[in-house]
Amino acid sequence: MPTFRSASTLLSSDGTRTRGTVALFTEPARKGGVAPWAADFRPANDAGDRPRNAVGKTFTLELPDGRSGQVVVQSLKTGKGGVTLALMGEGAPPF
Repeated sequence: MPTFRSASTLLSSDGTRTRGTVALFTEPARKGGVAPWAADFRPANDAGDRPRNAVGKTFTLELPDGRSGQVVVQSLKTGKGGVTLALMGEGAPPF
């Protein structure tokens, strides 16, 4: 499946919302299994604080049309383009 890009919100268990942009994609399926999904999330410049100590924690990824999915933060990358959180989806993909 091609990459799906959209505005989105990352919702933490304490109710904190971080707005940003997400790129969702499927990973290669294991033999006989369902293809897992993953995402890269980039917080918006005006989103305020990004999630702190997020690696290993579970969040809800919300899309503008109301679809959502559970994700676990795999890693946090910083660079010239800002901060990007690498997410691994849990359950059915929301796209």
